[in-house]
Amino acid sequence: MNFMADTPSIPTRRSALAAVVLGALIAIPSQAQTTQRIPVTAIKPLLALAAERGAAHGVLTGPGADYMRRRFDATAPIEIDVSTLHALPQPGCARLEVTTRQRDVLEHGKRVDQELRWQVSFCRDGSFPGKR
Repeated sequence: MNFMADTPSIPTRRSALAAVVLGALIAIPSQAQTTQRIPVTAIKPLLALAAERGAAHGVLTGPGADYMRRRFDATAPIEIDVSTLHALPQPGCARLEVTTRQRDVLEHGKRVDQELRWQVSFCRDGSFPGKR
């Protein structure tokens, strides 16, 4: 009896495994849908949290959010994501990337999704590097 004829080749087994893994990943909800967002009235707490943990996710609330919603005639929440790009030489400080986004913003008579991305250096104690 020839067992080799009934056994799939290694490339075939790898392809089958890749298809199963890909199918499982597609079935998992994306991180954007499951991200826990902290309500904040200012961005500074998210900066400190990201400098400490590597990332922070929030949603702007309060007067600032109210102003932006009126200004851009939008009802969608203003989401804020902060991630650490790299540590800085000063202990507890990091270079951070901040992304703010809001869907369905009225701009020039059209509804569009807006995103603003910028960087800042910040320390987990709430200060800016060199200002301690």
